[in-house]
Amino acid sequence: MPDMPKAYDFLSTEERLYHWWEENGWFKPEARPADAKPFVISIPPPNVTGELHMGHAMFVALEDLMIRRARMQGKAALWVPGVDHAGIATQLQVEKMLIGEGTSRQEIGREAFLARTWAWKEKYGSYITGQLRHLGASCDWDRERFTLDEGLSRAVREAFVRMYRLGLIYQAEYLVNWSPGLQTAVSDLEVEYSEEPGFLYYFNYPVAGGGSLPVATTRPETILGDTAVAVHPDDERYQAFIGKTCLVPMLNREIPIIADEYVDIAFGTGALKITPGHDPNDFEIGKKHGLEIINVMNRDATMNHHAGPYAEMDRFACRKQLWADMEAAGLTIKKENYTLNVPRSQRGGEIIEPLVSKQWFVEAEPLAKMGLTAVHSGRIKIVPDRFVKVWDNWLENIRPWCISRQLWWGHRIPVWYCADCGEQTVTITDPDHCAACGSPHIEQDPDVLDTWFSSALWPFSTLGWPEQTPDLLRYYPTDVMETGYDILFFWVARMVMSAALFTNDVPFHTIYLHGLVRDEHGQKMSKTKGNVTDPLDVMREYGTDALRFTLLTSGTPGHDLNLSLDKVTSNRNFANKIWNATRFITRSLDKVTKSDKPAQLDYTVADQWILTRLTEIVRQTDRLMDNYLFGEAGRQVYDFLWGDFADWYVETAKVQLDEGGARAWTTLHVLQRVLDHSLRLLHPYIPFVTEETWQQLKQAFVAADLDIAPTEGWAEALIIADWPAAGQPFPEAAADYERLRDLVREIRAVRSDNKVEPAKKIAAIVAAGEKTAVFTAQQSTLAFLARLDEAHLQIVPQADAPDAAVTLALGDVTCYLPLAGMVDLDKEKERMTQELAALAKEIVRLTGLLDSPFAAKAPTAVVQKERDKLAQLQASQAELTERLSSLA
Repeated sequence: MPDMPKAYDFLSTEERLYHWWEENGWFKPEARPADAKPFVISIPPPNVTGELHMGHAMFVALEDLMIRRARMQGKAALWVPGVDHAGIATQLQVEKMLIGEGTSRQEIGREAFLARTWAWKEKYGSYITGQLRHLGASCDWDRERFTLDEGLSRAVREAFVRMYRLGLIYQAEYLVNWSPGLQTAVSDLEVEYSEEPGFLYYFNYPVAGGGSLPVATTRPETILGDTAVAVHPDDERYQAFIGKTCLVPMLNREIPIIADEYVDIAFGTGALKITPGHDPNDFEIGKKHGLEIINVMNRDATMNHHAGPYAEMDRFACRKQLWADMEAAGLTIKKENYTLNVPRSQRGGEIIEPLVSKQWFVEAEPLAKMGLTAVHSGRIKIVPDRFVKVWDNWLENIRPWCISRQLWWGHRIPVWYCADCGEQTVTITDPDHCAACGSPHIEQDPDVLDTWFSSALWPFSTLGWPEQTPDLLRYYPTDVMETGYDILFFWVARMVMSAALFTNDVPFHTIYLHGLVRDEHGQKMSKTKGNVTDPLDVMREYGTDALRFTLLTSGTPGHDLNLSLDKVTSNRNFANKIWNATRFITRSLDKVTKSDKPAQLDYTVADQWILTRLTEIVRQTDRLMDNYLFGEAGRQVYDFLWGDFADWYVETAKVQLDEGGARAWTTLHVLQRVLDHSLRLLHPYIPFVTEETWQQLKQAFVAADLDIAPTEGWAEALIIADWPAAGQPFPEAAADYERLRDLVREIRAVRSDNKVEPAKKIAAIVAAGEKTAVFTAQQSTLAFLARLDEAHLQIVPQADAPDAAVTLALGDVTCYLPLAGMVDLDKEKERMTQELAALAKEIVRLTGLLDSPFAAKAPTAVVQKERDKLAQLQASQAELTERLSSLA
């Protein structure tokens, strides 16, 4: 067999392996027997407009890890892929394209616009899935879904109609997040808050019959929509005003002064203007007190006729003009700087306006109770469990969910209005007449559903619901929903509520939440900060495995992680370490023949130690991964393979291989077994390098025909190989090798302290007591690892300490290292004497400085720094003096 290449080339490996896996059908659950237990994850569908970012890389790495492990455990692992139609984002992309062509959505009309959007989707929609493949996502691509495909569209209509008939969907006027630029209501998730400088405006509200009430606001233009002024019932300053009326500035519309405990006595003036039409808290107060709701703005954020003389003005122009007019009327008190928490559209960037609008809503409270029960009954587990409090807080305080959007791209609301009788027809299939009066003059609601409505059905609609398909019957409920903690409520809770309503079951048994990927300094990545790390760039430079392993091992569930390219570099080196270890093993196969195979395996202490450590790491990995502690599991396997295996056992194996015969054969057997099991443990983390090295290992051992790892013991590919099982531990032998390792470390430390050249071999006497036989059996290994002169290495039960030697005491084992064999004693004495003289001179200088007026005048921290330096010098002086005396 040809030798392995010197270096691992991820650029030529990753795409080749991915195609090979997919072509062989190993991403499909059918790759396992028909009676295999299913393990299912539904991918959080990225937007069809999406470009790969670190959030995608994070969820792909985590979910692919879970799927690959389940597949290796013999389960029918199904990872359902798909993309979201992303109503607002996609519509914006197409509208920009039309503007570039000199036209617009309104000009070409709805039908033509939708045709153009579908064409755009067909052209660009596969970009994001191609990027997911680059990350190694082992999804069943034959089951890929799109939220606007025929099956999911049918599911959306079924869900809407059922909820409507149950009274859970209704139409009403309610306060929504209105995007003036997009001309649609948007969800809370599509609103981003930023701290921005602004003003707090203080003014007097004229009280009917005389006097005034001081009020403060950050949005003076909404004064025109006020329908009350509220004070706290316990605020003694304003007791006399409760029950009176006051006049809206510049409009002179009379409104009541009311008492409500919501008012914060300490904020502003303690009197609160109430604008139910433009503030969510005021809206609730308005409902409570039966106040009139006045909307003073048009949908483009200009003022409407309710604004009186300010009608048709832009909202911010109105703010400026109204305040100027109030100043002229003597109503203003002051304007002070104030930091505002400004709501902006995630897509358009403009300031969101709370606006009362006629929309479609879901009555979420009864559904929320089902979501709470699902978690508190134990049917759904949230990882980490600290997010149960967040879950409870959201669902216990849930508000009606606005599901209508004033867009064209999306699931059009299945409601038709009759022009003759005014009744609504709500049906799954398109009707041709009014269900109430039979009139053919019906028109469908122009709005579409919130993207989250279809996403809420994702775990079961992607498997064929509402039809009882074979996939739905076999693979539902799914197992794990892995996603970011930031959409626990917006998406995950809605999936749980929808599943409870439509399937009478939970959609998954575990919710695993990951955090945000931040830059190495903990800052949120953003284009404006210039700190965005493109995962595609990282994969091209360092390899996909290096990025995946960094993301998977740099954090813990539910916490943000800081991405460092230094860690990515280190993990690229880890891939090379794996490759080099494999290359060493395959190149050592010519040291033995099949005839060297012993009748019975005779393991050395080192063999038993590494096999014990392998058993421990398999058990620890299973325990950690079963508890979703993937980062810690990966870190432990990393430490085992790099430290225990490559740095210690492989080095020991070099000595054992040189013995030849049965010892070398057994050593290769152990090397193969440990590396094979390690690659299996690491495959879910770093699939490409593990598959490639495993194939190299397999081919080499099969071709060598040494009966160490015969052909029938290998799967066709690592991706479908069995997950490793823990083997037999050898605790006593493992402890013996740990003693040897401790001794090697101590000897290496002494060599370093005495600046012994790495290539120089030194003498040693080991008084090993009861462990003499153990150390004698490992004499060559000890000499090789500690760079000892084996001809001058004595291992005896007892020994007297020789003159001029370093003594290393390790419990009942003592080692003596004669200094004469390590250094030229005369030259070393001269060097140390000179070093002591330099230390003494510096100690005298510092002592004098600290005894001078400097100590009283200088800052305390500066003086303490000099005292610490003196203490360090004195400690070095004492240590050096002791070492010099030992050479005498």
